[in-house]
Amino acid sequence: MDAPPQGVEEALEVVAGFDEALTHGFARLAGDQLRDLAGALAGTPIGQRAAEAAEKIAAGSIAEEHLTALAGGRAALLGAVHDALLSQLDTAMGRRRAEHTAGDGASEAAAGCRSWLAELAITGWKGVDHDLVSASAQPIEALLSGQGTRRLAVLLDGLAAELSASCPVATMERLPRRRWADLWSRALLLSQGGWPEPVVEEVSGTLLILGVDVQEHGTAVQVQVHGVLDERLVRTSVTVAKVDTIVGLAVWPLLSGYPKLVRALAEQRAVEVKDLPLLGGGDLVWHEDRATLKDPVDPFVTARVALAGAVAPAVPPLERHPVRIAEPVLVEGDLSGYNFDRLTASGPITEDVLKGASACVGLMRWDGGQWTLQPLAVRKGKKQPHNAELALSPKAAKAGDAVTVLKERAGRLLRK
Repeated sequence: MDAPPQGVEEALEVVAGFDEALTHGFARLAGDQLRDLAGALAGTPIGQRAAEAAEKIAAGSIAEEHLTALAGGRAALLGAVHDALLSQLDTAMGRRRAEHTAGDGASEAAAGCRSWLAELAITGWKGVDHDLVSASAQPIEALLSGQGTRRLAVLLDGLAAELSASCPVATMERLPRRRWADLWSRALLLSQGGWPEPVVEEVSGTLLILGVDVQEHGTAVQVQVHGVLDERLVRTSVTVAKVDTIVGLAVWPLLSGYPKLVRALAEQRAVEVKDLPLLGGGDLVWHEDRATLKDPVDPFVTARVALAGAVAPAVPPLERHPVRIAEPVLVEGDLSGYNFDRLTASGPITEDVLKGASACVGLMRWDGGQWTLQPLAVRKGKKQPHNAELALSPKAAKAGDAVTVLKERAGRLLRK
């Protein structure tokens, strides 16, 4: 795994060229980047449509169908990169993976938002201003009121909020090209409709927790728990809103609505679950009232005994992207050769803690052209610090005092 699979670097260069074109706007380019994308897809089922779209846009004829073809091509190319990397990782670990199964029913089409997405592509990120962002309000409002379009509405609302906060984009020193292009292409594909609904089954059993990934954003925090349930790798997530001043240990008191989950994480307990919905991609939908805390279980024992034989979930089509890869692994012995990344400020694992550690339960990720290891728990001597170790500590409670103050101030403002 020292080098990526053949073709990965070349494919990402093509994607980077497309993203650069999207940065400046399709109305301001000669079309070379789009032809490169189409060329990379030659011989595939969408190759001809991508080639036609690239030529039409290069000639100045930009239609929604052409943009959709290229967005689909970009997603397919990143999906191929994802599959190659995941196959490399599964082979190295001897990990089995379930086959993807499409669900019944299909998502609804949403034509109203496609004109705004087309305008973004024509203008380019550097041309985005408040007027262009505000044009998204009406189609997003219509999507939010729909029955089967909320997923797309939330995605577009998030993109619009990021663009608004960045306006005027032309003055930004560094643009998140890959991220915005990901959101744009995903939204355009979702707006076509016809995507199968996820397969859902209800599962019961003992959830053995491996660790938790704490993901902080300026306005939200999510804890994503990785574990093993009946020889299947699963993950479950809960998300709460916050403000950008609440960071680090102060995020744990925000999760007071999930006392069982937080206690299970802090005390490394097993959890007996009953009739929890499990989506085809391996996501458990958490319900506090369907969970019962059991005895503590060492995550390193869980990783050594249960992780090796666990079956990994299939990856749904739209989720096939390198950034999504986060595979639980157990690493023992000399850890000096690993690239550690994404240390959380809400836990005790630091670079100093990692020095001299003899074992790590973590997530293998692929970022910046290389494999990285995100620690969830480490063993150093007799100590085993983990990301949720301080969740119920006095330090977290004290840091959470700021949350109480903010709630009181917000309450007074609302009463006024």
